[in-house]
Amino acid sequence: MTKSVLILCGDYMEDYEVMVPFQALLAFGINVDTVCPGKKAGDICRTAVHQFSGHQTYSESRGHNFTLNASFDEIDVSKYDAILIPGGRAPEYLAMDNSVLDPIASISHGQLVLAAADLVKGRKCTAYQSVKPVVVAAGSHWIESDTTAKCVKDGNIITGVTYKGHPEFIRLFVEALGGTITGADKRVLFLCGDFMEDYEVMVPFQALQAIGCQVDAVCPNKRAGETCPTAIHDFEGDQTYSEKPGHDFTLNATFEGLDAASYDGLVIPGGRAPEYLALDERVTAIAKDFMERGKPVASICHGQQILAAAGALKGRNAQPTLRSSSTWFWGGAWLEPEPIHRCFTDGNLVTGAAWPGHPEFISQFIELLGVKVLF
Repeated sequence: MTKSVLILCGDYMEDYEVMVPFQALLAFGINVDTVCPGKKAGDICRTAVHQFSGHQTYSESRGHNFTLNASFDEIDVSKYDAILIPGGRAPEYLAMDNSVLDPIASISHGQLVLAAADLVKGRKCTAYQSVKPVVVAAGSHWIESDTTAKCVKDGNIITGVTYKGHPEFIRLFVEALGGTITGADKRVLFLCGDFMEDYEVMVPFQALQAIGCQVDAVCPNKRAGETCPTAIHDFEGDQTYSEKPGHDFTLNATFEGLDAASYDGLVIPGGRAPEYLALDERVTAIAKDFMERGKPVASICHGQQILAAAGALKGRNAQPTLRSSSTWFWGGAWLEPEPIHRCFTDGNLVTGAAWPGHPEFISQFIELLGVKVLF
């Protein structure tokens, strides 16, 4: 039976904390509705990028525009199996709205809504540190976090500190919905670079971690622990997409000395990074090797520039953003991305045009890997 989840949104919720669980849950076959008080389906909520940048507290900059897919005033609460609340600044005002529903999973500042709904009394709970006085005053049993990835489950309530903990947060949520995961003992490699698209690296990265895959993200000439700046790409009424600074993405493996043959699958994010990564023969050699071995490869948006440079698109049906580059110069067969969320599998290759296609992109990739999420 298909599960249904409601995500309670608001302006300036944290960018990752809404989109990563939203698209990951969709990829796992769960119906997800996103609503915001005072807004209807098709309206947008602005999001915020929160991260530590060497100051005493986190910085904030503009994130993607998140499009709601349901209307708050029309929701029927009885049809949902669970509710999820992203963090960021939205919960500060959502907590004052008496129409807000009782949630099951909440992250970062989302616990302000839990406290206002009187749901944490006597419950084990964690949150972003500055939220502690509120949830303690609301009667919770506060669990200190030794890491920003900390998550706590107490009965039907799951709480997390920040988006760093999404893999465990989402896994606990899937399990709470009655889900089981099989075949996840896979190793997946991500080819990263400066100014790759923010969503196009973090959403599949954390979604694959959430189902138990070992995921290593590398970048040429960088080591584990170093970061790649990312770019936020949105269509905002201009003739092409806009670009804003995204989160800094932390690499968890080192490119030099990499044993690419030890991985079961490869993911290539889009954005601007592939423009220069496609010029690196070490990168194209890895992509070519995965394709020749028939191992699962998933590439989105401009990521197909790397596959094209590796000669891996010849005779393939693919869906790059750059139509002329793929078809005229490297022999790929163009598949029209209509609508934009469509993704396609051709043998061992999954391609998509842009981050709105992540649910299909991730779903098709994990199918190639042999991973199943069952309810």
